[in-house]
Amino acid sequence: MSTANLSRAETAERSRSIEVLRYRVELDLLGAVDPGRDTFSTTTTVEFSSRSPDTWLDFIGAGVESVTVDGTAVDVQYDGARIALTGLRESTVVTVVAQGDYSRSGEGLHRFVDPSDGQTYLYTQYEPADARRVFPCFEQPDLKAPFTFVVTAPRGWEVISNQHVDRRDTVSDGQIVTFAATLPLSTYITAVVAGPYHRVEFSWQRGNLTVPLSVLCRASLARYLDADTIFDITQQGLDFFADAFDYPYPWGKYDQVFVPEYNLGAMENPGCVTFTEAYVFRGSATDAQYEGRANTILHEMAHMWFGDLVTMVWWDDLWLKESFADYMGSLASAEATRWTQAWVAFANRRKAWAYLQDQLPTTHPIVADIVDLEAAKLNFDGITYAKGASVLKQLASYVGRDAFFEGARRYFRAHAFGNTTLADLLTELSGTSGRDLTSWADAWLQTSGVSTLALERNDGGGATLSQTDPRPHRLAIGMYDFDEAGDLVCTERTEIDITTSRTPVDLSDAPLVLPNDADLTYAKVRLDTRSLTTVENSLDRVRDPLARGLIWSSLWNATRDSELEAARYLAMAQRFSPTESNPALLTSVLSNAPFAIEHYLPESARADARSRWLEHTWNEMFVSDSGAQLTWARAVAAVAATDGGRAADIRSILDGSAPPPSGLSLDPDLRWAFWLALAATGHADDTDLHAEWQRDDTGSGRTAYLRAMSARPEVAVKAEAWASIFQDHSLSNDHLDATISGFLAGARRDLVAPFAADYFAAVRPTWRDRSIEMARRVVTGLFPREKTLGAADAWLAANADAPGALRRLIVEQRDHLARDLRAQEFNSRFAPSDES
Repeated sequence: MSTANLSRAETAERSRSIEVLRYRVELDLLGAVDPGRDTFSTTTTVEFSSRSPDTWLDFIGAGVESVTVDGTAVDVQYDGARIALTGLRESTVVTVVAQGDYSRSGEGLHRFVDPSDGQTYLYTQYEPADARRVFPCFEQPDLKAPFTFVVTAPRGWEVISNQHVDRRDTVSDGQIVTFAATLPLSTYITAVVAGPYHRVEFSWQRGNLTVPLSVLCRASLARYLDADTIFDITQQGLDFFADAFDYPYPWGKYDQVFVPEYNLGAMENPGCVTFTEAYVFRGSATDAQYEGRANTILHEMAHMWFGDLVTMVWWDDLWLKESFADYMGSLASAEATRWTQAWVAFANRRKAWAYLQDQLPTTHPIVADIVDLEAAKLNFDGITYAKGASVLKQLASYVGRDAFFEGARRYFRAHAFGNTTLADLLTELSGTSGRDLTSWADAWLQTSGVSTLALERNDGGGATLSQTDPRPHRLAIGMYDFDEAGDLVCTERTEIDITTSRTPVDLSDAPLVLPNDADLTYAKVRLDTRSLTTVENSLDRVRDPLARGLIWSSLWNATRDSELEAARYLAMAQRFSPTESNPALLTSVLSNAPFAIEHYLPESARADARSRWLEHTWNEMFVSDSGAQLTWARAVAAVAATDGGRAADIRSILDGSAPPPSGLSLDPDLRWAFWLALAATGHADDTDLHAEWQRDDTGSGRTAYLRAMSARPEVAVKAEAWASIFQDHSLSNDHLDATISGFLAGARRDLVAPFAADYFAAVRPTWRDRSIEMARRVVTGLFPREKTLGAADAWLAANADAPGALRRLIVEQRDHLARDLRAQEFNSRFAPSDES
C-alpha cells in the first residue's frame, strides 16, 4: 500500500501513542498571483505528547526543507507522503518548513484565476485527508487540537479561516493575518480562503449570543449574489438548531463562501463553510434549485454539531455526521423555511440515490468497514448520506421525536470536542427512549441492501404485503379513492409493523393503495396491478405531493429493475409532467425520461422516442408558466443534444432571428446548454462556439466552451479530447469534467466506442499517476457504455491486485452497464415489430 494511503490500523496505533496539544500553521501566499509560481511556503509547529519514540507527520507537497525537534535541527526523512520523526521525548515540539503545491484538482489549496478580471482566488478543501497537501499534520479525525493560522497574503485580499482575525499586520508587499486559536478541531475541517472576495455582512442573535454572519463570492459574481435570501435561510436554520439541539452555536462566527471549481456541494468547515459557486445563480433559477441550495445550507449547518463538535473516530462512522446532516437538512427545510415540501424531494430524489447505490454489488452497511483512506474517499455515497438519513427518519419515529432530540442533546454534552462511534450514540438514544436499540442497529446499520414491498390483493378481499430481503419496518399503507371533485385523496391510512417476508393486511377496496404512504421507511415499492392502472390514468389527480413523489419513485424503480416497460414510464412522463406542480418532482421526471430513452430502450426504439420527447418538451417550453418554463427549456436542451430535429429553431433563438418563448430569460448558462445541443448534433462549429465564448468570457463560459468543443461529432475532435483527458494534467477539475462530458455528449456512440480498449489499458496507470479525485472522474466518466461486459470482466480478472478503490469503481460501472443491457433486452419484447 502506498504511504499516502493511510490505513485504519496504523492510524489507530498512532492515536494510542500520541496526544496533540496544539498547531501553529503559517502559510505564505504572496506568490499566488504569479502564474509561474506553483508552490507556497508552509510552516507547521505542532506540540504533542508521545508514548512512543517514533511516529510520523503526513504531508504531500513539493518538498520538505527542514525539520526541527525541540529546537534541534534533524535530518529530513520524507518519502513524499510521510515525514518520519524519531527519538521523541514524552513532550515534543516539532517545526517543519516545507513547500506545498497549488492545486488545480480541488484538493488541498486550490488556485483559480478569474478570466473576467484576472484576479486570483484561493480556498482549501480537505475531506477526507487533504489537509496534508497544505501543511504537515497528523491526518486523522480522532487527533483533534486547537489551530492557530497565520497567513501572509497580498494587500487588499480577504483572508478567512475558522476563527476571527486576531491581528492584521501590514508588511511592505502585503499583509500578515493572524487568526485566533480555534477550539479543538480535526485536520479535515480546518480551512483557509484568500483572495479579493466580495463580502456581505449580517448577524444573528439568540439571547446573549451574537453570531457575525457573512457571505462571500468572487468579485465578478457579486451582482448575482442574493445575500439577503441566503441570510434568511441561515437565520432560520440557526433558530431551528438552537431549539432542537439546546447547545449554543460553538464556533464564534459563521462565514459562507462560494468558491470556484469546487468538487462538492459544500463543506462544513466550522465558522468557514465553503459552497460550490454553482449556487450563485448567474441567471434565472428554478424553485427546485433554490430548494436544493436551502437544503445544502441547512445540511452544512447541522454539521456544526454533528461532525464538527462531535466527530467520528474513523471513517467507518462517517454516517454519524453525514446521515444526520442529510436528515436534519430536510427536517429544518420543512419546518423552518418556506420549503415546507422538502420531504417530497427527499423521498423522490435523495432516496433514489440511495436505492441506486444499495443495489450495486459494492453496497455496504451504513456503518461501513473502511480499511483505508482510498476506501473512505469512495464512501461519500448514497448509503452514507441518503440511506442513513432515511433510516434516521425511521428511528425518530421509532423512539419518538422528543426522545430522539433529547438523545442528541445528551450526545453533544457528553462528547463535545471529542470523537465517537456508533455505540456512543446508541447509548444516549437508548437512555432517552428506554429502548434497547441493539437489534434495530443490527437490522438497519449493520446490513446492506434494500427491501422491495409489494401488495398482493386477494380475490376474497384483504391483501398480503410481501417484502424481499426482510427487515423490520414501521410503515403506513394509504388507501386512495376519488372524491366528489374527481381527485384521488387518502380516505384511510393504517400503520403496521412488519418483520417477515409476508404480512396479511386489511384494506378497503380502493382504486389506489400505496404501501409506505407518508414515506416512513426505507424500501422500494411496487404498485399492484389495479393501483398501477389507476396511476396510469389518473396520476395527475393525486393531490398530495408526497404521495405523488412516492408514486413517481415507484414507477422509476420498477423501470430501472425491468419490471415496468420503459415505454409505459415514458408515456406517463409525457402525459403527467405538464401538470406536475412540485418543482423537485418535475425536475426528476424530466431527467429520468431521457435517461430511460438512452439506457433502457433498445437501440431500434430510441430515435422515435427522442423525437417524441423533443417535441413534447419543446411545446411545453412555450406554454408552461414561468415557474416551470426554465425547467422545460433545460429539458429541451438535454434531448436536443441527441436529436437535431429542432436545431434550426434553437439556432434562430440564439442568434436573435426568432424570439425565445415569452417569459424565458436566455441567460448565459441556458445559451450554453443550447449551444452544446447544437454542437453535439453537428449543427454548430468552432466558429459559432468561439463567438459564444467571446460573449461569455467567464470561468463558467470557458468551461462550457470546452465542453461544447469536445461534443462536436467528428473523429478528430473525439481523438483530441481523449488525448487531452489522459495527457494534459494541467486541466483543472472542472475542465477535466467538461472534456469528459463533451466527449460523451450526443447520440453518436459509434464515435466513442473505438476507445474502449484504450480505456481498459489506461485506467490503472491513471489511478497510479493522478490524485484519487481526478482519477475517479476519468474512471467513472469514460467507462465504455457499449456491450463491453466481457472487457470489464477480463480487466477485473487480470487486475486482482489493483487498488481496492479502483476495482470498486470498475465493478460499479460494470453493474450499471449490465443493468442497461438487461433493461434493453426486457424492453425489446415490447418494441413495435418491423414486420407488416
